[in-house]
Amino acid sequence: MSDSAIRSWRDSLRVYTQPRVLSMFFLGFSAGLPLLLVSSNTLSAWLHDVGITLTVIGFFSWVGIIYSIKFFWAPVIDRLPLPLLTQWLGRRRSWMLLAQVGIAAGLFSMTLIDPAIHTGLLATFAVLVAFSSATQDIVIDAWRIEAVESTLQGAMAATYVGGYRTALLVAGAGALLLADIIDWNTSYRVMALMMLVGIVTTLIIQEPEPGIEDKTREMEAELEKELGLDPQNGILQRLMTWFSDAVIAPFVDFFRRYSRHALIILALVAVYKLSDVTMGVMAMPFYLDMGYSKTEIASIAKIFGFGMTLAGVAVGGLLVARFGLLRPLLAGAVLIAATNLLFATLALSTPSLTLLTVVISADNLSGGIATAVFIAYLSSLTNAAYTATQYALFSSLMSLPGHFIGGIAGIIVDHHGYFYFFVYAALLGLPAIGLVIWLIRLSRSSENLTDIKSESEEVN
Repeated sequence: MSDSAIRSWRDSLRVYTQPRVLSMFFLGFSAGLPLLLVSSNTLSAWLHDVGITLTVIGFFSWVGIIYSIKFFWAPVIDRLPLPLLTQWLGRRRSWMLLAQVGIAAGLFSMTLIDPAIHTGLLATFAVLVAFSSATQDIVIDAWRIEAVESTLQGAMAATYVGGYRTALLVAGAGALLLADIIDWNTSYRVMALMMLVGIVTTLIIQEPEPGIEDKTREMEAELEKELGLDPQNGILQRLMTWFSDAVIAPFVDFFRRYSRHALIILALVAVYKLSDVTMGVMAMPFYLDMGYSKTEIASIAKIFGFGMTLAGVAVGGLLVARFGLLRPLLAGAVLIAATNLLFATLALSTPSLTLLTVVISADNLSGGIATAVFIAYLSSLTNAAYTATQYALFSSLMSLPGHFIGGIAGIIVDHHGYFYFFVYAALLGLPAIGLVIWLIRLSRSSENLTDIKSESEEVN
């Protein structure tokens, strides 16, 4: 390897020493902490312990729907200032602080009532936490995109995912351990206190000032004119003008910037994680049906899986800093599909803890790489004027197809077995691979697809 290449790799590694990159670990922790506490395993365990019926526990899972519809209020976060707070902290940090206080207050309030008697009130507090948490997700994503240049987005995504996964361990195993040693109220109060990690970080970081480009303002003015809107003609016209600028304009902006290539990009957003999400639905039943014990699965998934995920996102961030976006994006798509073939091989093999460790490690490593690169790619697609709105829409589009197709995974396993299911899941990765190759070719002839310029060049 040449000296210049060594220096370039060293320069790429330095992205992890940037203060804003490091701060994303703590913001990621703040984002990941509430999820299990209100819409998944931890809350279900608490409800079960106090004698809530399984039917009611099942209804509590609906709280998680809030995370899937956050794009509905993302335009408000993009455009609406908060009295006093925005003047003090800026438009991003003010919403971030409000959301974090809402999460902490909601978690603490859940400990002030008897869940068995006031189950409905507990559900109300859980909804408050979920809504505040989804709001925090929106504004953290917006801050991350606006705070640094595009070459650092992979590293920002990597440290964010690292913090997020750490928080899932704390809110999962940590909260259960505290509940077992002391009680559930103490456990949730400690979790509420841990939101100080996010609150302190929010107060320390600096507010990005991306501003709105003149061409964006001109586009909004043109759109208002086409819709016949004049904010000077009363409150209704002002509200309609706000709706046009905050809700309609982000869509118009995206399609104007990417023109005929916009649908290709949206198709890639929809299918990139399809193979990974589909496989994940059947992973746990597969391990159990192969004869592995729950302890063996948990040990390997927690130790090797967690470690390899962190390694994967770190490598993904490094690759983006070193090579740009599109080539690492292609590598991530190929790795996701390839690891499904490893699961197919495992399905034909005699149960072996060594082989299981290798497959889970490879799956988490490739998933980590793909996640960091894909988050960075989605970030590159947004306009600073509509960061929260556009990214929330992209993330929703990313998750919906996978959850829909994942719903039929069990049918394939029941009729054809695990081997053919994993081959099917691998084949679901081919559209993403093809679309990335297409975008790489288009990027060589279209500046519209390369706002970051060096997708197919080394970033030095």
